[in-house]
Amino acid sequence: YGRLRKAYLKEHRPVLYQAYISQGKLYEHLAEVNTQATERLELIMGQILHEWGVSEELKAIDQMGWVHVMNNARCSADEFIKHELIYC
Repeated sequence: YGRLRKAYLKEHRPVLYQAYISQGKLYEHLAEVNTQATERLELIMGQILHEWGVSEELKAIDQMGWVHVMNNARCSADEFIKHELIYC
């Protein structure tokens, strides 16, 4: 997520990007965004799986269905994180 944020800042927010560089805080900012995004991903994934009623029972009964649901949940959470933390 840190690399996505860096690319976004460099391309769409060059003044802010240069400010972080000149203050020596770019990598601190990127690390913070990465940490926040990772924590949010875990939280959102848990919420989505709870809402969708996904359980270990599904995994035992229908592994491919479980993988499909997990991939959909991951993509949904990822899009939310990108909108909330990366591309803002």
